[in-house]
Amino acid sequence: MQRKACASGVAALLAALLAGCTGGSGDGSTTDDSNPGDAGTASAAAEPGRYRTLPQPCDAPGRASLDELLPGIRQIGDEEQRERAYEGSATSTFDTDRRVGCRWKVDAPDATNHLLIDFERVVSYDTAVSDDSQAEQLFGEKEASAHLPEPVATESASASGSPAGSASGTPSGSPSPSGSSSPSAGGSATPAELRPRVLEDLGDEAFLDDELSSSGSTAEQRTVTVAFRTSNVIVTIEYAEQPATAGVVPDSEEMQDRAQKLALQLADSLGD
Repeated sequence: MQRKACASGVAALLAALLAGCTGGSGDGSTTDDSNPGDAGTASAAAEPGRYRTLPQPCDAPGRASLDELLPGIRQIGDEEQRERAYEGSATSTFDTDRRVGCRWKVDAPDATNHLLIDFERVVSYDTAVSDDSQAEQLFGEKEASAHLPEPVATESASASGSPAGSASGTPSGSPSPSGSSSPSAGGSATPAELRPRVLEDLGDEAFLDDELSSSGSTAEQRTVTVAFRTSNVIVTIEYAEQPATAGVVPDSEEMQDRAQKLALQLADSLGD
């Protein structure tokens, strides 16, 4: 009888040991912590950008816009040469699904005009970062590299009793004429509304830059840049004019108006 009881006790001990090795914690959870957290649950991928393709840049502005931006184009007598001028030249890119551009150059008796349109479609390769967020970061770097001046607080100056326009260094009622500024459009002689600045109501974010440069004894060339972002596409317009006569300065207001008008047109076409 003693042997039988001993055998029964050994069997019970083995059963308890086996239960301890294979049993759980009692609350249904696993003891395997090789995949902590939400094991087996994949993280949701970031949203893709709105745009999957890019427009044809050389067809983007349309002839009416080119007539305004490049006045000399209508003065080209040879019809075949004029058609080539309207067509522009596509810029070289490594991946036309990601970046495309087109440039124009037109000589006229009084000035030479240059126009560049560039479309960049931003794609994030980080599943945790959306295309829009990646484009926003890149656009922020682009804006920072433009070194835009601090905005002029004309409204606060008026509220404090200062004459209108005094915050921009220009007496009220006598703004300095376009083109008479110092070598940079951000100079103190430039009206506040013509200085390089952030633009409102253009895409998700936008800015305008305006530079006046000189090459030795040649005429000063003005370059107006308008850049904006819509979702994951960044659009850049560079519009330049160099007069044929030294001492003649391109009109800043006129060039900015033309560049902004084109930017609005391109933004509308992206929204279609």
